[in-house]
Amino acid sequence: MSTLVWILRHVVLTAMAVVLPAYAQVWKPARPVELIVGSTPGGGNDRIVRAVQKILQERKIVEVPVTVVNKAGGAGSIAFAYLNQHAGDAHYIALSPVNLITNHVTRLSQIHHRDITPVAQILSEYTVVLVRNDSSLGSVRDLIERLRRDPGALTVSVGTARGNGPHISLALGLQIGGVDVKRLKTVVFQSGGESNAALLGGHIDVVTSSASNAMSGAAVGRLRALAISSPQRMGGMLAGIATWREQGIDMVFDNWRGIVAPRGLTAAQVAFWDKVFAQLAQTPEWKQVLEKQQWGNNYMASAASRKHLDSQYELIRAALVEIGLSKR
Repeated sequence: MSTLVWILRHVVLTAMAVVLPAYAQVWKPARPVELIVGSTPGGGNDRIVRAVQKILQERKIVEVPVTVVNKAGGAGSIAFAYLNQHAGDAHYIALSPVNLITNHVTRLSQIHHRDITPVAQILSEYTVVLVRNDSSLGSVRDLIERLRRDPGALTVSVGTARGNGPHISLALGLQIGGVDVKRLKTVVFQSGGESNAALLGGHIDVVTSSASNAMSGAAVGRLRALAISSPQRMGGMLAGIATWREQGIDMVFDNWRGIVAPRGLTAAQVAFWDKVFAQLAQTPEWKQVLEKQQWGNNYMASAASRKHLDSQYELIRAALVEIGLSKR
């Protein structure tokens, strides 16, 4: 074999050795994908995943069918347990609300956020404090003063579970104002609609809930928002709601939603879903969903999402300690 032929052959083989492993590492779904949500059909989180599913399919961002699978129960812990039964299988992904962290801190679940694979953060949702229009409370300053004197003076709905995002948000703001949040008189309902009905009926005094739930109450003109947990004022129907910061309480809380996958995914599998949700975040359809629901586009890829969850774990654990619900 001539020296020139040997050199050419060596160059070709070397190039193949570099290129072939790169192709071998590319991954995409080979069968339908399950998009898991830890709530019943029709709820807020279910609506989020169905909006995601619709865009992924219609835009052909994911070429195989994507099926929404509802695994309600245990404040989402059943969904995460089901997800992790499929270790290493990227055909399963799940919506990840704040209770991914709160469930672990309160020992409702043994699954830590580092036991699964973060894929993305997809939206920010802020919380509001609602009262009836005829309430004597005109601001969160009024609320703080009333509860600082007597933390049990008012009955407060904190949503569907103690220690959830709305509860944490309220507790953080009140604590900064000097309220003993362990002594709050809190009640739980099955849905935001039930909370609003109880508030309108005079059975409770205050509701803390998601901004989207607040919009439905404000629309009928019978409820009034005292504050929103966003860093600055929102637009649209929420434009008239002052932030906690505007009222002298330096509190911001994001009741975020993310996407997670089972533990044990390969780098190629994570890269596939990174690309998918980066594309989703840029579609006009997704931006319209966010605008309609008054959600923020807080897209983060997998690496940034993991760091976000780490920092959120510490923040939320500290808040739940103050509320008296932390068991970690």
